[in-house]
Amino acid sequence: MFVRVFRNRFGQGAGEGRGADKGQGRGRRGGNKPGSGPGGNCVCPKCGHKEPHEAGQRCIDRTCPKCGARMIRE
Repeated sequence: MFVRVFRNRFGQGAGEGRGADKGQGRGRRGGNKPGSGPGGNCVCPKCGHKEPHEAGQRCIDRTCPKCGARMIRE
């Protein structure tokens, strides 16, 4: 059986070239987001209490020891 592949004007078949299935247009994971990295502080948005950020633990998963609110990254 003979199968004919139609080429577009760029000489590419369907689904070839032009970034097909190559993940283009997606940013790097993590990247250079402000507040990323091992340093910095976790801050309570309600009372302003600050604690040093611990690597591997998100600030939003921590609660403020003074008022019990969720903390955010400074």
